[in-house]
Amino acid sequence: MSHFKYHVFFCCNQRGEGETCCNDAGATAAQTYAKDRVAELQLKGAGKVRINKAGCMDRCDNGPVVVIYPEGVWYSYVDHEDIEEIIQEHLLHGRVVDRLRI
Repeated sequence: MSHFKYHVFFCCNQRGEGETCCNDAGATAAQTYAKDRVAELQLKGAGKVRINKAGCMDRCDNGPVVVIYPEGVWYSYVDHEDIEEIIQEHLLHGRVVDRLRI
């Protein structure tokens, strides 16, 4: 059994000027938002949810991206409203958000 019910990785990679990357699209702010919301909702900790930063996940053209394990569901998002929808639907209710899935 996994230590966490869900392990969430936000690509927060920063590439050089002129190169497409998730961090230029607000990935670090999105990861911080998700981490804070998961804590507020008391979803943080063993047997619950872990929010992590990740380096390049090689999906730059789909970015910014986040992946949730153990299912291995990949999402792209635009803003905090999209992240909130992922938290509410996937992390709270176990439902994949098809409109954001890549």
